[in-house]
Amino acid sequence: MYIHRKIEKLLLEALAQFPVCLLTGARQAGKSTLLQNLLKDHKYVSFDDPMLRKMAKEDPKLFLSTYSPPVIIDEIQYVPEILSYIKMDVDAKRREYGRYVLTGSQTFQIMQGVTESLAGRVAIFNLYPFSFEEINIDVFDDNLVFQTCLKGFYPEFYSNPKIDPSLWLSSYFATYIERDIRNIRAVADLSKFQTFLNLLTTRAGQILNLSAISKECGISQPTCKSWLSILESTYIIYLLKPYHNNRKKRLIKSPKLYFVDTGLLCYLLGIDTTNRLLRASERGAIFENMIIMETIKRLSYQKGKATCYFYRTQNGVEIDLIVEKSNEMVPYEIKFSKTISKDMAKSLKLFQIDHKVKNGYVLSLNKEKLVLYKNIEAIHFSKVLKAFENF
Repeated sequence: MYIHRKIEKLLLEALAQFPVCLLTGARQAGKSTLLQNLLKDHKYVSFDDPMLRKMAKEDPKLFLSTYSPPVIIDEIQYVPEILSYIKMDVDAKRREYGRYVLTGSQTFQIMQGVTESLAGRVAIFNLYPFSFEEINIDVFDDNLVFQTCLKGFYPEFYSNPKIDPSLWLSSYFATYIERDIRNIRAVADLSKFQTFLNLLTTRAGQILNLSAISKECGISQPTCKSWLSILESTYIIYLLKPYHNNRKKRLIKSPKLYFVDTGLLCYLLGIDTTNRLLRASERGAIFENMIIMETIKRLSYQKGKATCYFYRTQNGVEIDLIVEKSNEMVPYEIKFSKTISKDMAKSLKLFQIDHKVKNGYVLSLNKEKLVLYKNIEAIHFSKVLKAFENF
């Protein structure tokens, strides 16, 4: 059963304007399924096949003539050297659009080759696991929301509801460690890498402290940075940057850590039932993680550049999420609660005064819209991008 993705419209528009499109995202996020259903006139070839990979490496010209455009080439990171040959073919027929559609699940192996070889010729998109909008569940049914958060958003769960999420996630994690980690970089101690990843789960929703993590795991800070880079580039974690008026300082201050999928986060934390989720000390962080990633997903299939941040000052003013789009900046506080109070909006009020923003929102499980202060409302979490509906 194919479930349509919200990014389809943007992809089709890009294919009419660019000779190459690149779709990146986690393994099992649905990249291949999306493209094969959307682009039925394109040939499909995957570099997961070792024979095709060997052919492309040894004779790229023969490969490209055998699998001539329009073509979908899956897992391009395994043969990045073919990008320069794609460039030559594209340049020979510069006004023919939608010829090559590439996918990859390991961004730092792809992006250098793409920026060097295909600059100005390629449209780049990220595909994340499903958003609430795509799976079309009743977001006002709290129990269903908790079950979804626990299970996660990988498409396989929704196209095949009989799958046991715990078994699937166990297999996904084992395959990720054995295949992707070994392919990307030589990690000498895989068990220590797993310990490192498990340590990160206890810090979801927190500001990243490399010194503390490296000490606790028994690794150097450079190794810690390297492993974080691997996890980020393979869409296991997402690092949310801090907001600062000085753009240079945004680049050097520590980010907040989130997991791309709450199902994988809960699995690694050992939380496997709704009851355990509601009793867990991490429940607020998991809910915040879910809302942050829901926002990232929705922005990924909307037009226009948007950036997400968090905000924290030494005076204790803290904002969970800031979305900046079309010269409009909107702050959000995220509360795992159905009981709303004005205290929840104190930081929003201070941020609103200091930064002259028009609106602010408290996102929670409460279904009703409540006015807390002037231009500050409490709304249901599913309305997270309400302020940008007209942009």
